[in-house]
Amino acid sequence: MTEAATSTHPGVSQPLLAKRTSARWLISAFITTAIVALPVLSVIFLAFFPEENIWPHLINTTLPRYLTTTVQLMIGVAVITLVVGLSSAWAVTMCEFPGRKFFEWAMLLPFAVPAYVIAYVYTSLLDYAGPVQGALRDWFGWTSAADYWFPEIRSLEGATLMIGLVVYPYVYLLARAAFLEQSPSLFDVSRSLGHSAISTFFRVVLPIARPAIAVGLSLVLMETLNDFGTVDFFAVQTLTAGLFDTWMNLGNLGGAAQIATTMLIFVVILVTLERYSRRRQQQYAARDNREPIRRFKMSFGRQMICLAVCAVPVLLGFVIPGATLGLYAWEYFDESWNPEFVRNTFNSLFLSSAAALTTLLIGITLAYSRRLHNTRGMQVLMRLSSLGYAMPGAVLAVGVIVPLAGFDNWLDSLMREFFGISTGLLLSGTAFALVFAYTVRFLAVSAGSVESALQKITPSMDMASRSLGHTPGKTLVRVHLPMLRGTLITAALVVFVDCMKELPATLILRPFNFETLATYVYQFASDERLFHSALPALIIVLAGIVPIILMSRSISNSRSIA
Repeated sequence: MTEAATSTHPGVSQPLLAKRTSARWLISAFITTAIVALPVLSVIFLAFFPEENIWPHLINTTLPRYLTTTVQLMIGVAVITLVVGLSSAWAVTMCEFPGRKFFEWAMLLPFAVPAYVIAYVYTSLLDYAGPVQGALRDWFGWTSAADYWFPEIRSLEGATLMIGLVVYPYVYLLARAAFLEQSPSLFDVSRSLGHSAISTFFRVVLPIARPAIAVGLSLVLMETLNDFGTVDFFAVQTLTAGLFDTWMNLGNLGGAAQIATTMLIFVVILVTLERYSRRRQQQYAARDNREPIRRFKMSFGRQMICLAVCAVPVLLGFVIPGATLGLYAWEYFDESWNPEFVRNTFNSLFLSSAAALTTLLIGITLAYSRRLHNTRGMQVLMRLSSLGYAMPGAVLAVGVIVPLAGFDNWLDSLMREFFGISTGLLLSGTAFALVFAYTVRFLAVSAGSVESALQKITPSMDMASRSLGHTPGKTLVRVHLPMLRGTLITAALVVFVDCMKELPATLILRPFNFETLATYVYQFASDERLFHSALPALIIVLAGIVPIILMSRSISNSRSIA
């Protein structure tokens, strides 16, 4: 027996040791999933057993309005994202027009702009005291608002447009990936039957891409349900705004949990509808789906239409907000760059980095445990661990604060009784609560990425490593992690940027006198001081551009285009 194959544990055979080590991974995955699922269970428990049941009062007063407004907002955002996302994805994938290669990745740029930031920017530009209406009054000689009509930006319609401008990339991203995977022969057959590019899109391409589009639309609606900064700034009374009002203003955590449970019902409905829409669709890769795509040649007029379809969302969703923030940040740089800004930037970087590292470690544990134990039980654990991504930030905050506050109170009472000292808040009201919330919220990003990458590594790698006497842990460190380096970096970057932008959970869970860039921007905007919020908002936007470029390159490299 070689030295590599010799057990390092005297008296324990190598197969038995490997079996025990493998079991440890399974136990770790189970414990991790239980901890991640705890916030969801806490919300449901508190909703059914509140200290003060105000559910009848909510039903008779504010809840119908919250529900109606939320549904209207979600429908409006869905329409905008479907129109913009599908048309632009089809244009850059299948049509030849000036600037097509630029828009392949530029269409993703609004991803970097949080919805609440774009809402603050357009309010500054389009409000009565803003430069747009001011210029109109100067040009036409108007003296007051009674002399003319101008659309109200702070409205349900305004919030719908603001959110739609920054979440349409979900549909664009998945639709374009689906279009790239389709067979060129389908287009050739359609064209040979006399169908135009538009007819081919509706009759052939769209039905095949429906599953991917359904996934993108469900993500859009979940992000819409999660939004707080925009609806709060525009005074739109959605379920998220109602949750904050019930908790922060009325001081009723049980009522907030009941509204949170209502939001969870929305999430369950969305996930169910998404899976139901593609329940009978099974698609297999065509043999020619790696052949170069032949783009449609179009007239000059249609090329300009494609150019406009792609340019308008990028202009409204990124260029104008980015230029406005850059201008304000430059003009007010001396006032904005102060010790408070530096401290809040460090807070954001610290929390986002800690959450990215934590989600990466847990994601690796879950994905590798699934590789070692590919059973139905592990599949269930993976799905449960991904629940947080579907939970709105405000709902997650309620679910996090309940168990952490319960543990703090239990430990404090125990220490008072036996030692006569108070431990105070050890977990709730600290940075730990924020990192925990971020980890639960974005664990699905890292776990899903690692699991997908691991599936591409042949099992023979594991067998070769195990035949040399390596345990599953050593196999992961010496074999898999070096091969997953690119995936791990990308997943960590995406989680990092998502944490930088996260607002609802941060507002609720942040420690006293503790701000991040997101809450810093929110506080300034709430005080109508957009100029001073420009620099921190610009930092958030710039941080989001790197993952966007990586995602765009990944999709573009998946298929060559003639």
